[in-house]
Amino acid sequence: MNITFIGGGNMASALISGLLQQGYAAEQLHVVEINAESREKTKHALGISAVAELADGVKGSDVILLAVKPQQLFELTQKLAPLLNNQLIISIAAGIRVTDIIRWLGGYARVVRAMPNTPSLVRSGVAGLYAAPGVGELDKKNAESILAAVGTTLWVDDEEMLHTVTAISGSGPAYVFYFIESMQQAGIELGLTPTQARQLSLQTFAGASKLASLSDEDVAVLRARVTSKGGTTEQAIQTMEENAIQCKIIAAVHAANRRSRELSDEFSRI
Repeated sequence: MNITFIGGGNMASALISGLLQQGYAAEQLHVVEINAESREKTKHALGISAVAELADGVKGSDVILLAVKPQQLFELTQKLAPLLNNQLIISIAAGIRVTDIIRWLGGYARVVRAMPNTPSLVRSGVAGLYAAPGVGELDKKNAESILAAVGTTLWVDDEEMLHTVTAISGSGPAYVFYFIESMQQAGIELGLTPTQARQLSLQTFAGASKLASLSDEDVAVLRARVTSKGGTTEQAIQTMEENAIQCKIIAAVHAANRRSRELSDEFSRI
């Protein structure tokens, strides 16, 4: 399976690195990148072909992965449509619905949309996937295997659920960083050095996440187990409850979901 990535940014580079580690040959992977500096960087860092011309890049490809910014996708599809020859199209452009990609491609419907997140850069990501109606099982399997090179995958039957995926896992790393940032600041205020506060906060979050992922129990049960009656953790949780922290986190995720829908609606008007 020959795969062409259009756009050589961080996410494309992460996917390519993951595929190479999974056993893909460099000759199977190609990049189309108009920026000369980025193109040379890709060639040097990954050892694969990188070209400037779209026609050269997609020639002979089985899969074309669209890894450009959402604002660039419409213009790209207008140039790509005449070059298509039964390739599977995978888009990781945030917010742009499959129906709009198909419309922009002149009705070409062999399209899968994916929503990966930034932990993919360290092969610890999760990606939501949605396939256009009529996309075959082999195409879905191939799309899944490509995204699985940098983490886990989750299929949704209703494309609108990708807004929820965006709000939770797409934007979610920022929520995690925000919480870690707050823990670090508290540690510094309580006398730790910045280095110590960073180490404790990062390792606590990483360890708790690993514990939760390896446990069959609900996270609420795990939380309760740490929260001894009359102890320090109970005092902290009570303070969070008094300040409605959980409700505010939930409200923030809803806000991200609404904004994702608004952005998709904006692109749908093109």
